[in-house]
Amino acid sequence: MLSVLLEFSMFPTSPDGREGGSVSKQVSKIIDAIDKSGVPYQLTPMGTVIEAPNMREALDVIALAYEQVSDCERVYSSLKFDIRQNCENRLTSKIDSVEKVLGRKVNH
Repeated sequence: MLSVLLEFSMFPTSPDGREGGSVSKQVSKIIDAIDKSGVPYQLTPMGTVIEAPNMREALDVIALAYEQVSDCERVYSSLKFDIRQNCENRLTSKIDSVEKVLGRKVNH
C-alpha cells in the first residue's frame, strides 16, 4: 500500500490582465473539480493537500487542476510530495500524531 501526499498551489498570475488581481474565482474552479473527483483533500490558505494511492492519481489531480485554468495566459504552480509505503489516511493521521505528542488539539 502506497500513500502519496501532495501539497500544491496553482493559480494564474494575472487572471484578468491586471497584476495583483484576486485569483479566487480560478482557484474555486480548481477546488470544485477536486471536490467532485472524490480524492481526499484539505484546502489551506496557501494551497491544497491531497492524498492519493499512487503517483499517477496524484499527477492526474494536477492535470485536472490545470484544466480548470488552462485558458489563462500564464499559470504558476508549486508542488511538494511525501510518498510513503504501508500507510494510509495520512491527511488526518499526521495531525493526530502531533496532537498525541502535544496532548491537545491544534488548529487545522
